[in-house]
Amino acid sequence: MRDVKALIELFESLDRERQDSLLEYAEFLQSRSGPVQKEIVEPEEVPRPESESVVGAIKRMKQTYPMIDSMEVFSVASNLMTDHMVKGRDAEEVINEIESLFEETYKKLLRDFE
Repeated sequence: MRDVKALIELFESLDRERQDSLLEYAEFLQSRSGPVQKEIVEPEEVPRPESESVVGAIKRMKQTYPMIDSMEVFSVASNLMTDHMVKGRDAEEVINEIESLFEETYKKLLRDFE
């Protein structure tokens, strides 16, 4: 977990151009090795707290969907977090989209696994 947190912190400290470069490099590395196959288990229901930050929601979704490769949702989740932090998008709206992102990614994983 520490590595993921460190990567997110590094990513957020970069300007947009360098963020794009980092994502391109990560995609390049993934294309060379392919994703690691994880066991597909049922999502673990982690209740949504009444008051939750966007970062807290991402952590909760990672607990709910441990079978999802973080890098698969990293780009979209980072953009949503940036929209909230920089552009002032409503946290609840962003959290709803993050939940949908993880749910749709899980459904896709199930379809691809069959």
